[in-house]
This record gives sequence, C-alpha cells and structure tokens, in this order.
Amino acid sequence: MIRRLGVFLLTIVALLLGVKTVCQAQSRPLLTHHVREVTLNGQAPLVGLLPATQSMRIDIVLALRDQPELENFLQKLYDPSSPVYRRFLTVPEFTAKFGPSQEDYEAVIRFATTNGFTVVGGSRDAMDVQLKGSVGTVETAFHITMGVYQHPTENRTFYAPDREPAVDLPFQLWHISGLDNYSIPRPLYKRRNPNVTSNATTGSCPGESFCGSDMRAAYYAGTALTGSGENIGLLEYAGFDIADVNTYYQNAGQTRTFAVTGISTDGSSLSCVYPSCDDTEQTIDITQAGGMAPGVTTVYVYVSDSSDTALLGAMSSDAPLPLNLSSSWTWGPPDPSTDDPYFEKMAAQGQSFFQAAGDGGAYEGSAPWPPNSQYVIAVGGTDLETTGPAGPWASETAWVDGGGGWGTNVPIPSWQQLPGVITAANEGSTTYRNVPDVSANSNFTFYVCADQQACTANNYGGTSFAAPMWAGYLALANQQAAANGDSPVGFIDPTIYAIGVSSSYDTDFHDITSGSNGLPTTVGYDLATGWGSPNAANLINALAPMSTTPNFSIAASPSSQTVVQGTSTAYTVTVAPLNGYDNTVSLTVSGCPTGGTCAMNPTSSGPPSYPSSTLTVTTSSSTPGGNYLLTVTGSDGTLTHTTAVTLVVVVPDFSISASPSSQTVKEGSTASYKVTLTPVNTFSGSVTLTDTGCPQGGTCLFSPNPVTVTSPSASTSTFTVATGKKGTATHTITITASSGSLKHSITVNLVIAKR
Repeated sequence: MIRRLGVFLLTIVALLLGVKTVCQAQSRPLLTHHVREVTLNGQAPLVGLLPATQSMRIDIVLALRDQPELENFLQKLYDPSSPVYRRFLTVPEFTAKFGPSQEDYEAVIRFATTNGFTVVGGSRDAMDVQLKGSVGTVETAFHITMGVYQHPTENRTFYAPDREPAVDLPFQLWHISGLDNYSIPRPLYKRRNPNVTSNATTGSCPGESFCGSDMRAAYYAGTALTGSGENIGLLEYAGFDIADVNTYYQNAGQTRTFAVTGISTDGSSLSCVYPSCDDTEQTIDITQAGGMAPGVTTVYVYVSDSSDTALLGAMSSDAPLPLNLSSSWTWGPPDPSTDDPYFEKMAAQGQSFFQAAGDGGAYEGSAPWPPNSQYVIAVGGTDLETTGPAGPWASETAWVDGGGGWGTNVPIPSWQQLPGVITAANEGSTTYRNVPDVSANSNFTFYVCADQQACTANNYGGTSFAAPMWAGYLALANQQAAANGDSPVGFIDPTIYAIGVSSSYDTDFHDITSGSNGLPTTVGYDLATGWGSPNAANLINALAPMSTTPNFSIAASPSSQTVVQGTSTAYTVTVAPLNGYDNTVSLTVSGCPTGGTCAMNPTSSGPPSYPSSTLTVTTSSSTPGGNYLLTVTGSDGTLTHTTAVTLVVVVPDFSISASPSSQTVKEGSTASYKVTLTPVNTFSGSVTLTDTGCPQGGTCLFSPNPVTVTSPSASTSTFTVATGKKGTATHTITITASSGSLKHSITVNLVIAKR
C-alpha cells in the first residue's frame, strides 16, 4: 500500500509537470496507445487509486504478422482484375498467414501465468488471450498504476492507467482491452420526442408501423431469396430475452423459423431481464435482420459487457463463420486503430460488417467509432414511404437525425477517391474517410417489443434499424452467390463505389436526393445517405451475378457434429449442377482430426442424378479433444468449390463425488463414505482409488477397489475409515481416482470426537 501511495503521489507530480513516467528499459511498449487524452491534459482529475485486490478482466491482443502484406492482399482480393479476386481465406488460413505464431501465442500465455493471471478465454484464431487477475497483478505485469479519475463531462468516475503499459516479452503486443472504462458502449436507437410526428401510415404491424417484413418488401421486393443456408452475426453489449423476440413475432402475426443463439465472448451473461437490463437494441437487431432474411439458419448474438476485442475476435473466428455481420452500438477505444485488425480479418475472410452510422445528425471532423473505420460498411438513415402494408418502395428522403460526415483520424480509402464520388456539392472530405456508405429507413416508424413491456408502434427509430436490415439483405446476396457456386460477396465498399460511378447506379440503388441530416443530399454519393438504399434484387444481382456458365455448388450436412474420442460419425455431401453442368465432380476432404481418418464414399458425383456421397470421419483413442474444421472440396478441372463442416471431439472421462462430504464419529469408531464414479462421454474402464490423509493409527479401505465403470451407469465404492484411538482431531482426507492418464480428486472431512 505504501508503494502504491508513493506511485500515486509521483503520478500527480508527473501530471502537474506534464511529463510521463518511463517504463523499465527491458519492457516493450504496445503498438497502440491506452492513455486517455483527458487524463494527460488534466481535464479528468485524478481522485484516487483502484484497490489493489480488486479483480479485473482484460484481453491481450497480439499483433498481426506482416500488416503491409495483409493490406496488399486485401487490395488484390477486391480487385475484379486480380487472379485472387474474392478468393477468401478460411479462419485457419488467415491465422497461418497473418495471425500470431503459435510460439508467440504460447509465450503470452506463459507471461500471463508467470505473472499471476488466470487464463479465462481467447484463442490464437481470435488473436487474443483473455485474463483475470487483481489490480495489483495488472499494475506489476504492465508497469502501470490504475488510477480513478473524475469524468470531465459525465457525473461519474472512471478508472484508467496512468501511463502506457509495457510488457516483458521479446516482441510487441497490439493492445490490452479492459484497462479503462472511460467510454461506455451505447446503442444507436433513438426514442421519438412526443412533439415529433411519426410518418408511418403504411406498415403491416400494429399501429400501421413497419415490421421487418415491410422492409424486405420495400428493399428486396421478391420471394425467391430468403437467406437460406446463411447465418447472421450481431454484436451486442448486453444479452437478450428471447421472450421479447417471440412476442414481436406473435403480435406481428408471423412465424420465426430461424434459431437465435447467444454466444458469450468473455463470460458475460447472455440473459437480459428488465429492469436490471434493457434488451431494446438487441431485439431490434434480431427482428430487423430476420425480417429481411427470414430463411437464415441462425442469428448469432455475440455478447460482451465491455470488450470490443473479445466481441470482434469471436465474430471473426467462430465456426460456422457468419458472413453477414451487424453492429448498432458505438464505443470509443483509447486508440481508434484498436479494432482495425479484426475488421481487416473479416474482409479477408469474406465477411461483411455493417455498422450503424449514428443518430445525431451530421458530424464534421469528429466521426464516431467504429463507423469511421474504412473496413466497415457504415449505414446511414432515411425516411421511407411504401405504397401500403407489405407494399413496394414508393419514395425516400434523408432522415434528419441520420449520422454522416467525416473524422480526422482515418485517411480516405481508395474507393472514395474514384472520380465523381467526393464533390463540392456533397461537401465530402478529400483527405479523410467519409460516412455513410449506404442507408436505409431509420425514422420513427417501427414496431418494437422489448423488456417484456407493452410493445410500441412508431416510437423508436435510428440507424440501429438500418444496419441489421443491410446484414439481412446481404444474406440474400450470399445465398445467391452460393447457389451459383461462387464465393461470398464479402466487404462490399470497393464494389458499390465502383457501381456508384457507373451507368448502372440508378438501377441498383435508390438515389436519395431530398432531405438533409445537416449535410446536403445530392445526386449520387452524399454524406446524408451514402449511395442510398438497395433497389430490389438489382443490387443483389450486381453483387452476386446470376451465372449462365455451367457450374456446380457443393454442400455438406449437418454443419456440425459432436463425437466421442475413438468413435465415428458421417456427413452427407451433395453436388448440385447449375446452368446445364453435366460433368463429374471429384470430392476430397482436408482438416481430418489428428490420429483419425476421413473416407469419402463415393469419391465423386456425376450425371445424370448426382448422387450424394458419405464422408465418414473416424477418430482414434489418441485424437485430442477439441473443434476441427473439415473442408470438403469439389473439383472439375479449373472449377473448384468448397464447403466446411465442424467436428467436435469430446474425450471419455469420469467424475467423482463422495457422500457425506463430512461427518463426526467417536474416537475408536468407524466412518463410511459412499464414493460415486460417474462416466462422462461413454467412458468405460477400470478406476483405481487411493487416499491421503488417513488418521494416524487408523486404517482406510475402499471396497471394491479398483472399480469397474461402464457407461451409462454410475458405479460406487465404500470408503471405510477406522479411526483408531489417537484422540480427537479434524482430518481432511483426499480421495483420488485414476484411470490411465485421467486423474480426479475430491476431499472429505472426518471429525474425531471424544468418547
């Protein structure tokens, strides 16, 4: 405590003198900064220290390998003239090419455990190691002091480091998330001011408000594409209540067919129950994405209370990998470049990340994060009118509250430098990234159910509605691309800017030329609505052209299976000919689990019926437990298409328990415990029981021993302790059960009392 008080005083002096305390020479600084400007310039005065014993959860992010080469690769990946155009990387391929090395990843884990942290999450594919430890542990490991500061504009304090962290590693890390709570993530929906009149008069939901299905009718205006075979991923800073989603669909008179699956990315709760938690944003995102693409397989809800890197790491490394992503939240990392490696990773893997542009109108020189990142697709707001309930698009103007403009920390990307994009009329920046890229309805015209309260009509709006709509719309495009046997659409900005300056622009987009968010709407691109909203299926056909060339697609089902180590399972592989294709397709598989075998029967499929093949995967007793991504490839000359399935291998094991856990007997008496061995994952085998801590002068015996355990039933042994006559004492006896390399222990208590 004395040392920390001394550091506290030195920190105050350093702040007053305007200098920084220098880390130890052998420590390496990180590649991003972590100290908030308001703590450096004194706008947020230091008021104390975090207690040294307080628990913290942080996320260490490792740096990309060869960042310049990744950016060069992305440029080629989205260049239609390039031989690698849309040849996206799988998650393991990205990790092998650009992610942290196995050696570096293991070095970070050693560093963490050596310094007293507990590893609680993260993965090499996600480029992160999630840790739990005390404030004192954090301060010692990273050579910082965790101060408490008065927020300069909000009535609260926040914690933050007093200087840039440094680590005793032979290489530089990228970032450490969780070292401050200065910026609180905020949803981007907006509640209507009672003095503002809603324009909704043609919706299908109660109160003539718009359902998600009305947006599908207006912007897609078709029925053939539903998002079948696709998944959507939503970024959320709180859990959700599925009851609110179900209430929405019940009141709308619709049936939800897609699954909603929550994924905690850092141990945060998936539950959000009012009044302790508000799930308005989460329910909006689920229902708008599902309304646009009602046939998707699953809407994945990725949840963290506070960690942007945990969220983005999970969304960019999950299996199956969702291609269509949306975020309707804004947050402010201390360094705006913190999240860019994940956005670039998504682009390299064919994922599309749609980000709500905000609901505060125009911004010039102060764009929020992350809409300002060049590798997200920023979605602005409009005011939509339709011809009637479930009717087609009628007209659209800019929404007065829609976010748009430019910041000063992200340079203008190449696709915004195309001639005709930035003009004097739209007042865009020729130096910095301009926002938004596209837009969709955001006015106070929607039906919303949340917090198990009465649902509302025409009270909520925001680009929160528009971003998940676009994720659903792109799921339709990716469904069409898959049906054509083509790669996913991926990051669409380079493509849509090229469309915007072409003769097909007015065919593919609704060009919105009236209304304002504080910046003008113009013909073509503007900072109120971007390129506008999607014009029915025309934009889908531009992103994923309908193929007329003979080709094929390949699929495998189920998408994921769980097997016990040493057993087998099977997947069905199908080839679908397209556009008159009538050749034979050869089938191969890669990624077979260690120690296992993969057999395809038959190894090809061909005309006239294209019968399915069976992929049989057999694991051995030495196959490590874990997740395996198997890639099935269909080939015919230069035509090659792949699909992936997941195999989860679980290891046979057993658990041990004892009853009672504690008992008291007179000296010289006998105590008995019932030891239960329960098989897990079809475990069968002989288990030997041993003990330590038997009372001196007494005896301890198991009967029977060893114990034969055969799944699915539990087996028992009686543990008898004869206490002898050595007087009163309290004994803790450890019982250990062993079978091969498997070993589990429990303790029981025995209190010996006087006669």
